[in-house]
Amino acid sequence: MMLSIPMIRRSVLALAAGAFCLGAQAAEKVTLQLKWVPQAQFAGYYVAAAKGYYKAEGLDVTIKAGGPDISPVQVIAGKSADVVVNWMPDALAAREAGVPLVNIAQVFDKSGLMLTCKKSAGVHSPKDLKGKTLGVWYGGNEYPFLNWMNKLGYKPGTDIKILKQGFNVDPLLQNQAACISTMIYNEYWQVIDAGIKETDLTTFFYEKEGVASLEDGLYVLEGNLKDKAFVAKMAKFLKASFKGWNEAVKNPEEAAKIVVAQDASGSATVAVQKRQMENIAKLISNANTPKIGYLDPAAYERTVKVLLSGGSSPVIKKDPGTAAMTHAVWDAAQK
Repeated sequence: MMLSIPMIRRSVLALAAGAFCLGAQAAEKVTLQLKWVPQAQFAGYYVAAAKGYYKAEGLDVTIKAGGPDISPVQVIAGKSADVVVNWMPDALAAREAGVPLVNIAQVFDKSGLMLTCKKSAGVHSPKDLKGKTLGVWYGGNEYPFLNWMNKLGYKPGTDIKILKQGFNVDPLLQNQAACISTMIYNEYWQVIDAGIKETDLTTFFYEKEGVASLEDGLYVLEGNLKDKAFVAKMAKFLKASFKGWNEAVKNPEEAAKIVVAQDASGSATVAVQKRQMENIAKLISNANTPKIGYLDPAAYERTVKVLLSGGSSPVIKKDPGTAAMTHAVWDAAQK
């Protein structure tokens, strides 16, 4: 049977449409759960999405914002995410409690956590913390602080008073606490923006105090790593994410604009997010090198050691060994 021109055209269009549908279906879905609300702390992922790096790897990535009432551990345990951003203390504690998280990449190789204190409250050195009220974040963020207090020999409730701090700097501004928890890329600058001079503050970086633990890493459920297709998909995710992070570090203002566009609340500003990104960059020593995202085994072991050294209440009771980390996905992302 001879086909008419219109029929041939319709056939060609149908084939093209079919091919398009197959192409669209070929994109592999990945859901990433962040630890907090949209901000430069997660710029690399937002940049990778905005610039099409995930799409170029054949991925359809959904980035879910976090918040004060969202636990990345609970989200991934409930199978509502493939991969989460979390701090290692919380991840290892969750693993010991029965949620088998495994670190597949460590973008931040330095800690940004610090205790920020008013000199007017009489705090100039760690010995001055005794007898003071100290603001501490909970929900998995308290572990480094508790380890530090144990190292100093201070018992909460006896030598120091803990104020369970919200994710703001009000306790310091309102003199409800002598010190509060801050991140060098976020809350510390909120204190400065509120009108307190840097010269009026005493800061203790957990990194310098020898109690820092690894922060923003990427974690998946151990069982999924037995699936070769999942490992391959996550390798593509890492490859695109690292590209996004490299770009964010090189172009903080562009990254800030991309982040601000994701803020549904409308409270984020480019100036603040750019400053945050510039401070975030200091925590990613391996940005724009072949080692970006590589979990240094020595840094992992140091973190485990810190978490085990909590005296009568350590964060974890047993060394998870290498079961809680893998380089398999990172290695695959290099190919």
